[in-house]
Amino acid sequence: MNLKEKIISEIKKIYDPEIPVNIYELGLIYDILIKEKDVAIKMTLTTPNCPVAESLPKEVKDCISQIKEVKNVDLQLVWDPPWDKSMMSEAAKLELNL
Repeated sequence: MNLKEKIISEIKKIYDPEIPVNIYELGLIYDILIKEKDVAIKMTLTTPNCPVAESLPKEVKDCISQIKEVKNVDLQLVWDPPWDKSMMSEAAKLELNL
């Protein structure tokens, strides 16, 4: 398993508290850039008023920081493009009957 796969595997353990789907399948992770041991993540939330706007990005950052090959995690919360249901994986849409 390469580092990106390990990162995705860790991210898939984190669930949106309001939707029973992990944040990777929901399409909240826009980008994962890896440069040696530094990881840059671009992510969004389902809405800017999301109740976990403070805690979810920190949870993602902490989760990735625990991977032994990772030295630094730079997590950027972005609102452009705004998230919508079309960004979800087919698995997530099936899970939610969409």
